[in-house]
Amino acid sequence: MADKGTSGISLRELDPRDRYKLLCGVIVPRPIALVTTLDENGAVNAAPFSFFNVFSESPALIVLGLQHKPDHAPKDTTRNIHRDGEFVVHMVDEALSGAMNDCAVDFPSGDSEVAATGLATLPSVDVKVPRLAAAPFALECRRHVVLTFSPDRELLVGEVLRVHARDGLVDEANMYVDLDAYRPIGRMFGNLYTTQRDTFALSRESHAQWLARQDKTELKKELKDA
Repeated sequence: MADKGTSGISLRELDPRDRYKLLCGVIVPRPIALVTTLDENGAVNAAPFSFFNVFSESPALIVLGLQHKPDHAPKDTTRNIHRDGEFVVHMVDEALSGAMNDCAVDFPSGDSEVAATGLATLPSVDVKVPRLAAAPFALECRRHVVLTFSPDRELLVGEVLRVHARDGLVDEANMYVDLDAYRPIGRMFGNLYTTQRDTFALSRESHAQWLARQDKTELKKELKDA
């Protein structure tokens, strides 16, 4: 392996498990998608994913990393999306974190995590997959494209058709989200998660504003050194 101090860590030389550990420890925090789908018998499947993010607003797209089983067979969520092309992504807040973690239990294929955990559902509008009543936000999605990169990994790009929000979370006049009321959590690594209560603001400047700030900084330095 190359010297880490000068050349970095070559991921191609790492065991896949070590690659996973490194990437999950470096790229943090990650948003969590609790995804519902319908199996061939109409049971509601729910599974959490932290290889997930928003991708585009026009069109409205999200991306989801799909992992297969050790024998390369698709997991329930992947199989259901391949068949029906519909799913609902739920954002996870502090109140939903315990149920989200329960949905990660390796229930036998065909068993409904939603039924097992007692999560209530509501009908969706644009897809037939139900949404979870307890979620702060639910994104009704349709498969846009799936890219296969290995026998174990697929990248799903989904179009967001409709967003459901809990009352009080969105000011629809300006589409601002009340972060204090939302209280989302993020995935760190291993068994660690994080809240999003401690935030700070950084204003994006124009180039002219940035130059003016540099000039002020330089002037203060010159006066100090004089």
